[in-house]
Order: sequence, then structure tokens, then C-alpha cells
Amino acid sequence: MVNVQAFMSTQPQQHHLTVDAHALKEALDAHQRYLAGRSGGRRLNLTYADLANCSLEGVDLRDADLTGACLSGATIARANLSRAILFGADLREADMRHVNLKRADLRGACMRGANLAGAELAGCDLREGRIALQDKLDGFRILRHEHRPGELNYAVLSGANLQGAQMSGAVAMTSDFTDANLSGAILTGAKLMRAVLDGADLSGADLGGADLTGASMKRAVLNGVNLNQARLDDCDLTGVLRAPPPIFYIDDKSLTEVMAEHEQFCDSNGGKGVVMKLSEVDFRPMKTLKRRRLSGLIAPRSIFFGMDLEGVQLQGADLSACDFRGANLREADLRGARFTSAQLARADLRGAKMGPLAIGENRFVRTDFTRASLRGADLRGAHAARARFLEAEMDGARVAGCDLSGAELEI
Repeated sequence: MVNVQAFMSTQPQQHHLTVDAHALKEALDAHQRYLAGRSGGRRLNLTYADLANCSLEGVDLRDADLTGACLSGATIARANLSRAILFGADLREADMRHVNLKRADLRGACMRGANLAGAELAGCDLREGRIALQDKLDGFRILRHEHRPGELNYAVLSGANLQGAQMSGAVAMTSDFTDANLSGAILTGAKLMRAVLDGADLSGADLGGADLTGASMKRAVLNGVNLNQARLDDCDLTGVLRAPPPIFYIDDKSLTEVMAEHEQFCDSNGGKGVVMKLSEVDFRPMKTLKRRRLSGLIAPRSIFFGMDLEGVQLQGADLSACDFRGANLREADLRGARFTSAQLARADLRGAKMGPLAIGENRFVRTDFTRASLRGADLRGAHAARARFLEAEMDGARVAGCDLSGAELEI
């Protein structure tokens, strides 16, 4: 519901137009008819409107024109603004958590201090915009134009999806991009001084000429990133994930051979093969472990980033401190597995089995996610009865339909 009362008490800004509450409600109703293809529909046009501190939470504003609108301090959380025009809009300190801005035009928009945690910004345009400003004396009769880059200073974009976003020249100093998806994003010449990019996926991103002075990029994924002429002074690159090796050898055996021996051990109930007991293995050269039988695997601090592990059997495995960010673990059997301090941001765990593993009469081992990061992970329909999530990061995790009966959760 739109909080039209907010407009009654809001003082109009000097360079924005006053919005009548009744007219706004009618315009929003007409926009819903427009989106539904019904008679009387009209696309929402609120260019240069004063919408400061209003509530548009959860409202469907697809394709709306909000050019130059003032939305500072507004609540737009979970609203749908896909393909909307927010050219030059003022979104300072707005609550934009989980908002859908897919393919939105945000050129020249100011989002200083806005909260965009978990927002959908894939393909959005945050490049420089040519902003029209009213003359102080003659108002909108005389407009002057100013080139202004999209601003994200001090904004929170943790867990946001910025895949393929156009952000060349964007200003995002001291912004929080923790665990954000920036794969394929264009950030040429962007100002990212002191920004936090810990755990961010920058696969294939273009950071040519960007200023990352003093930025934190711990555990960031830098596979295929262009960093030509980028400034990296005092940038923390601890534990960054670069391109995987073409093949991974263990004691003169290829990883494929070692994994086949482990699977043979599982299939023969220990009669043949050998259990894999190794740490810090990069499994990415294998690309997929889909439906493989790998129960009891011991591979702490290993890398499974972005891999297809659908239906894999990892019962009782030791996967502590492993990197499963963005991995497909749908329908995987993870009963009794140890994921302490593991990274599972954006992992797909839909339908996964994460309940207790029986190891004898009245004896069970629980699946352990203590201190694991599940930011933005999808656990819908998973079975996690009695699982441990102590000190786990669950921001933005989807748990609808997940069986958490008896689970240890810190609420």
C-alpha cells in the first residue's frame, strides 16, 4: 500500500514539484491498469516530483518515469522498478532493500547512503547523466544542464545483484558491496576508494582505470577481470579467487582419477578405492560433480565456487571453510556434513537434504553450518531439521518451505 499520508506532511523541495495525494493515488491506480493492459490505463509519469520520505514499499512501478524525482529518505523496499526511468533521481538514504531495478535507467541518480541490500540491479545503467536543473529565479522556464555521474557513496549493496550493470565512471566511495554479484559489470573509471568488496563476484568485470585505493577485496572473485591501469594502492587482496588451473594434480594423479577412486570406495562400501583426505583442493577444473557419490569426502578449505553439484551425495563430508559461493546444490544429500565457516553466499540449496545422518542405533550426526555465510542463499523446500546455524550469516537467505524443525538458529 502507498502511504499517501506521507505526502500531506512532506515539504516540497526547492527544485521539485508538489504532488497532490489524491492525484498520486489516481496515477498509481492508472499505472496498475496500464501494466495489466486494462482500459483507462496510463503509464506513471512523476518527473521532477517531490516524493521525499514517502512509502512505496512493494508497489509495482515497472516502466514508470521518475526522471529527476526526489525520493530521498523514501521507503521503496521490495518495489518493482524494473525498466523504470530514474534518470537523475534523488534517492539519498532511501530504503531500497530487495528492490527490483533490473534494466532501470539510473544514469546520474544519487543514491548516497541508500540501503540496496539484496537488490536486483542486473543490467541497470548507472553511468553519467546530463541532469536538468531549474533556474533559481525562473524555475523550470529556464533549465541549465549539468553532467553528473551516478553516485553510490556510503550506499549498502551487500548481496545485491549487479550482473552486467553499466557503472563506468560511477562514484561509490566507502560503499558496501559485500558478497554482491558484479560479474560482467562495466566499472571503467569508477571511483571505488575505500569500498568494501569482500566476497564480491567480479568475474569478467571491467575495472580498467578504476580507482580502488584503500578498498577491501578480501575473498573477491577476480576470474577474467580487467584491471588495466586500475589503482590498487593499499587495496586488501587477501584470499582473492583467480582463474582455476586447467587441471589439478594430487601426487601425480589427476583430480579426476582421485575422485573416481573415492567414488569407487563409496560404491563398494569400502571394498575398493581410497577415501579422499585432502585440503585446499580447487575442484573447479572438473566443472561438475552432478549426482556423484562422494559420501565421507574430507576436503576442508577447498574451492567449489560456481560448480554444478546438483544431486551430489556428500553425507558426512568434512567441507569446513570451503567456498561454495554461487554453487548449484539443488537436491544434494548433505546430511551430517560439516560446513563450519564455509562460504555459501548465493548458493542454490533448494530441496537439499540437510537433516541428521544416522550412524548407528539412536546415534545421529547433524549438519553443521556454524559460522557459515549463507547470505542470499536459496533454501526453499530444503530439509534442515536439527541442523546447526550458530553464528551463521543468513541475510537475504530464502527459507520459504524449508524444514527447520529443531534447528539451532540464532534469532
